[in-house]
Amino acid sequence: MMRFYSLVGVLLLLCMLSFAQSKQITGKVTDQKDGSPLPGVTVKVKDLKEGSVTNPDGTFKLNVNESAATLVFSFIGYADQEVPVSGRNVINVSMVSSSKDISEVVVVGYGTQRKRDVTGSISKINAAEIEDIPVPSFDQAIQGKAAGVVIESGSGKVGQGIKIRIRGTSSISASSQPLYIVDGMPVESSLQTDANNEVTNPLVDINPNDIESVEVLKDASAAAIYGARASNGVVLVTTKKGKLNQKTVFNLDVNTSWAKPTKKRGFLNAKQYVDLFLEAAVNDGKTDFANQDSGYDTEKAAIDDYTQYYESFLDRYSLGTDWRKQAVDVNWEDQVYRDVARSNQVNLSATGGNEKTRFFVSGFYSGQDAIVINNKFTRYGARLSLDHAATDKLTIGINMSINRSQLDRVTDDNSFSTPGQLVAQLPISPLIDPETGKPNGRTLYDNGLLDALYDTDKQVTFRTLGNIYAAYNFLPWLNFRSELGTDIVNMNEDYFKSKLSQDGAGIGRGQSINAQSISLNTNNFFTITPDLGGKHKLNMVLGMSYLQNDNRSASIQAEGYPSDAVKNLSGATTVTFGSSDNYRYTFLSYFFRANYSYNDKYLAGFSVRADGSSRFGPDSRYGYFPAGSLGWVISQEDFLKESKALSFLKLRVSAGLTGNAEIGESRFLSLYDITNYPNLPGFQPATIGNPDLKWEKTFQIDGGLEFGFLNNRISGEVDVYKKKTTDLLLSVNIPQTTGYANIYQNLGKMENKGVEFSLTTRNLEGAFKWTTIFNIAYNKNKITDLKGQIINTGVQRAVEGEAIGSFFLPRFAGADPQTGVALYIDSSGKTTTDFSRSPNVIVGNSNPDFTGGFTNNFSYKGFDLSVFFTFVSGNSIYNRAGIYQTTGFANGLDNQTHDIMNRWQKPGDITDVPKVSLSYGTGGEATSRYIYNGSYIRLKNLTLGYNLPKKAISALKIQGIKVYAAAYNLWTKTHYISDPEVNTAPLASDTNTSNNTSGGVDFYTIPQARTFTLGLNVRF
Repeated sequence: MMRFYSLVGVLLLLCMLSFAQSKQITGKVTDQKDGSPLPGVTVKVKDLKEGSVTNPDGTFKLNVNESAATLVFSFIGYADQEVPVSGRNVINVSMVSSSKDISEVVVVGYGTQRKRDVTGSISKINAAEIEDIPVPSFDQAIQGKAAGVVIESGSGKVGQGIKIRIRGTSSISASSQPLYIVDGMPVESSLQTDANNEVTNPLVDINPNDIESVEVLKDASAAAIYGARASNGVVLVTTKKGKLNQKTVFNLDVNTSWAKPTKKRGFLNAKQYVDLFLEAAVNDGKTDFANQDSGYDTEKAAIDDYTQYYESFLDRYSLGTDWRKQAVDVNWEDQVYRDVARSNQVNLSATGGNEKTRFFVSGFYSGQDAIVINNKFTRYGARLSLDHAATDKLTIGINMSINRSQLDRVTDDNSFSTPGQLVAQLPISPLIDPETGKPNGRTLYDNGLLDALYDTDKQVTFRTLGNIYAAYNFLPWLNFRSELGTDIVNMNEDYFKSKLSQDGAGIGRGQSINAQSISLNTNNFFTITPDLGGKHKLNMVLGMSYLQNDNRSASIQAEGYPSDAVKNLSGATTVTFGSSDNYRYTFLSYFFRANYSYNDKYLAGFSVRADGSSRFGPDSRYGYFPAGSLGWVISQEDFLKESKALSFLKLRVSAGLTGNAEIGESRFLSLYDITNYPNLPGFQPATIGNPDLKWEKTFQIDGGLEFGFLNNRISGEVDVYKKKTTDLLLSVNIPQTTGYANIYQNLGKMENKGVEFSLTTRNLEGAFKWTTIFNIAYNKNKITDLKGQIINTGVQRAVEGEAIGSFFLPRFAGADPQTGVALYIDSSGKTTTDFSRSPNVIVGNSNPDFTGGFTNNFSYKGFDLSVFFTFVSGNSIYNRAGIYQTTGFANGLDNQTHDIMNRWQKPGDITDVPKVSLSYGTGGEATSRYIYNGSYIRLKNLTLGYNLPKKAISALKIQGIKVYAAAYNLWTKTHYISDPEVNTAPLASDTNTSNNTSGGVDFYTIPQARTFTLGLNVRF
């Protein structure tokens, strides 16, 4: 018993000594921006592991040793802050949000890292940069935000496909779209629907307001952990999560928008058109008489005859109205667009948690009218994120979203029925037929207004995306995480073409398409962080992944609708076509990554992934993709450590191999098609297989320098890279005497090399804050080897020695000053009037040389202002519709754009526009005449917000109220004749070759929308 009391006494003494040598520090942590409390902030003594976290009201308590000199405050999205203790017992801290700070945590494949420890090239975009922007998908919202990421929105239609390139195009026949990972789940980003219409964008099902951050993995060191699908870069999307020890906070955001076209092209009015058309009659009469083609006795007789004949066209399309006095003067371009396109959006979320459970739940509604008539996108859905610490070692959770979207579509740019081609109609053609009192069906071309009035095309998509996980800490340094995720997309599209419309062809036509894509993914991996002691730190990830995707679709077409009363297929009399298909692809992968640091200044990383895919034959199924990187935090060296000017300096280099398997299914097999002759079923050869087909590989080297000056008030990074793609998965042309047109082979090489630069400056701090963020990137693409293959896509091609997507056309040399006929450049470099003597040459390239963005953020006493510009330089745009719109009737009676007013009219005129002529027109061929400089700078987003003072809203028991106004695509400077952010979208049936080789083509394409938004955000 005495021993027991002695032991208790010793313990009590030790405790008293311990308390005598320690003290308790209390305080509160707030956001410097608005003074709101920050829960969940980590507070610890510098160089020690033990610490505490702040409570829901931002307060904390921490027992520290009397010798403790410095406290470190850390919170994701905020700069780490070190505060000296200096004998104080109360320490209050205001933390500064710093999305680009070196202490920021970034998401990497299967884990996170501090920005300062990353040895790869990663760009991060935070939630504030993509919220409340009036675009339907988050990928459009990140345009210009990350160096080296090029996004082509295509047109002002909503719901259409988006083209994204990270550090250039890396393939010709395989996809060059990046891999998208949402909360660890690879998502389907290439869903295609109606093969006769444009591709749609499946990423619109991800609500931008639910996103916490977007990380873009650009170099091999960052991306190779995703191996065979990482050659085009990886986009990691992390959705919002709850916060531990925080009472429930609700956030309501509502906004409404108004939109109009950024720029209308402008066409001739009735008088201008008639005068121009009759001038063509005079020119053609003179030419006919001079050539004695018709044997007229006098020039006047020829002119009179041509004038009478051409006037008959005007009589025909004016429908009996007096075109001589401009009784009808229709601006058909105005008919393409809504007077005002309205949009409304509502987002409601709740977030919070206790010491063991955190949650985030949200719901949203968005209804967006496109500027073009009949085009509309509506969606609504909900998301749930729940994390629960079941025990001290086991954490379980779920991230799940359910969305329903409806896209009211218009036909593709190449269809007469699309609203965009209304501009070709004659201004003397009335909107309403005076004989019938109905919309005019006797226009020059099919009247798209009839299709807009009577036809419908609705695509409805239900999508469930998410995963569940369990994480178990076997040991303090050993964690295992298992994830099971799914991406289920159910799409139904029904279109109806009334017999009253042009596409309905007097009989009525309908089609119903049903498509389903189900992806199942599981990730299982260990995270190993052994305590090596001293200055050594090691983090390792070891695991496996399995992905299975099943696609199924069916389509039925019918015609013969007696009435518009029943628009589904049951209203048709004859089923004309039906088909269905299904396929599956799988990936089985194993991966390993290790990151090591010594003394927080010498860094190394290594990763390797083995991928097996069902898309390749048994002997070529697996590919292996290693990557390595080194980093040196130079600012930690003794010769720089005490520098007052230099805050941070890190040098990093990396090299690695990534792959590409995005070529569709069964390319290694010889396949047959079914023949559908009545009562004679059979098979016919369709494609020839290649059992040796294997991975397309991209080897990339990268060198980067990250820097910070004046306590990181000036920070940035520079990257230089070179990507070389070999074993291109190429659709190779073969002699058609074989019975086939092409075969997939591993043939060819391509390279991209470039420089990226980003800079963030905190120009002013204090009551008035001013921050600038700038990025610019240069990329040069070149096809280095195709074994003599030439891949043509219309006027663009892929050919050795040139960039992919180069425009290949004869060179136009203006109008002959004496005759007004078109001139071309022949093979010797001289001018000629003979188009056939002008060879095709490279006249431009759709890929920009430079891209970037420039943001200024200001704040003062509750007001905040954000001004964001994006720019593109060095690319070309081909106005494919120019051969109809500005040729002076050389290719038909289409209405003309205003540049035709600069036409040649008399000998001696110096101009690039040949004389107008219907019968003897020149310059109507596809030439460099229609190639334009596509460079532009655009005020992409301007947002002004005001946070109401807390005193003014305290009585309402509301944490914050913010009102804001925004403008999108507000101002543009460009040399192009229309909106420069343009690209005629490919059809869903087009191959990836078309998507990679083509770009920068304008064919009656709808311009981008200029949008104004008013919104209200309430936190309570």
